[in-house]
Amino acid sequence: MAEGRVIVLMGSASDAEHARRATALLDRLGVAWSSHVASAHKTPARLLELLEGYEAAGGPRVYLTIAGRSNALSGMVEAQVAAPVIACPPLGSGPWAPFDLASSLRMPSGVAPLVVLEPENAALAAVKILGLVEPRHEEAVRSYQAAQREKLERADAELGREGTG
Repeated sequence: MAEGRVIVLMGSASDAEHARRATALLDRLGVAWSSHVASAHKTPARLLELLEGYEAAGGPRVYLTIAGRSNALSGMVEAQVAAPVIACPPLGSGPWAPFDLASSLRMPSGVAPLVVLEPENAALAAVKILGLVEPRHEEAVRSYQAAQREKLERADAELGREGTG
């Protein structure tokens, strides 16, 4: 069986920092990943070419789509592939932010990308999915979770207090 992989697709170069936060956790957990910039709006032929290549290669894979503003990328990818798609839109600020988020949440029937807003959490979700078929990824998640618990326990030991009233 081919090694599991997370395919990170950005709608534009301005999404790179959001993607970097996700790929940093993938690196930490020892998960193979690839990243590309391909816009559903501006370069749909290139996007379809990439998807066809990954789908033909087979193996366990999860797509992580990162597109700000009008997120057509996640829906287009999800409608073309059989593997899970996790939309992780960078949320802007200002009056358009709720509409930007809605473009990741409201999809046509039969198009069902998952939505996770924090890049690190989106990467973690992708690794959990790969862990269903690859025990080493499941173990990486368990180790990560244990480290998170230990970090909180140290913080409690340092910051936990009681008052005398």
